[in-house]
Amino acid sequence: MKRSSFLYQMSVLTALATLPKGAKSNWFSEASQAGFPYKLEPVGRCLELEGYYVWCNSPILGPDNKVHLFFSRWSSAKKMGGWLNGCEIAHAVAEHPEAEFKVIDTVLEPRGPGFWDATTCHNPHIQFVDGLYCLFYMGNSNGKTDTKRIGLATSKSLYGPWTRPDEPLLQPGIAGAWDDHCTTNPAFVKHPNGEYWLYYKSWNSNDYYNSKDPLIRGNRKYGLAVSNRLEGPYHRHSSNPVIDFSSTGNNNQFEDAFVWMDKGKFKMLARDMGVFNHEVGLYLDSSDGVHWNRPQIAYKALKDYVELPAAPAHLKRYGRLERPQILFMKGKPAYLFTACQGGEYETASSFILRIT
Repeated sequence: MKRSSFLYQMSVLTALATLPKGAKSNWFSEASQAGFPYKLEPVGRCLELEGYYVWCNSPILGPDNKVHLFFSRWSSAKKMGGWLNGCEIAHAVAEHPEAEFKVIDTVLEPRGPGFWDATTCHNPHIQFVDGLYCLFYMGNSNGKTDTKRIGLATSKSLYGPWTRPDEPLLQPGIAGAWDDHCTTNPAFVKHPNGEYWLYYKSWNSNDYYNSKDPLIRGNRKYGLAVSNRLEGPYHRHSSNPVIDFSSTGNNNQFEDAFVWMDKGKFKMLARDMGVFNHEVGLYLDSSDGVHWNRPQIAYKALKDYVELPAAPAHLKRYGRLERPQILFMKGKPAYLFTACQGGEYETASSFILRIT
């Protein structure tokens, strides 16, 4: 085990050891939310599209002063699992974050046999970098998890056209590595030193295929890959995985990281998968982007913001706010865009919270 990983896991275990006897083996407490420096107020659902599931809502303020939202969608006929084998990335625009979003067009769709993103395009994450609009995303070639790869499409305009790569930005690790299954769920920052930092989710194939956990196969961790050029090549950081909750027990893990920098400090939002519970979001920060402080609660379950109708039987993840992405206005976090099941058509849509 690398020294940095050992020190991180020891800090986690030390924190757990201080819990009162009989307490749950996690960090949950009301005080945990104090680490997230913002309050959240519900705005509500948007992009409730008949005939579609909507997911992965990534916003950016355009030069036209409108809010541009890049999101995943797939046919409701495919049910919730359609994100893996038939998703496309679309573009919607609104006059301001609380106005109606109107769908403009499809930006990326599966390219078909022979391409690394043949069967799905998912996980959009939009940024403006080096004079280009950069749309990081995940594609796969067989409709399964083991060919999920991170790619990057670029354009000089939010309205396109978009150029996408013949090869993904990052391949999985070597056989037996913690990240040998896939690369997915991209988060990105341009480091003040000029480097390009790509955070990615992965897990181990053996753990995934031979898991004894009845609910979640494998353990999702986050790695970091660094490049001197936007287009790559990206090289794995020596401290990978940079965030790993597996040592805390109960197959605790997380996903959907969103990373940004504020006053020289790295900050992260993510979806919890057992650290506290499966319905809240996590907030972590770091002085160097490699060694992260223990997580706090960033946001709560959907039911804590709005009154929910009874869960439809076909929606098994109802009530969670997933895929957190922040809209920055005047350089500050202004709105939190998430994805959640439910809505008018009992599929999935975006859910927006105002950051105060």
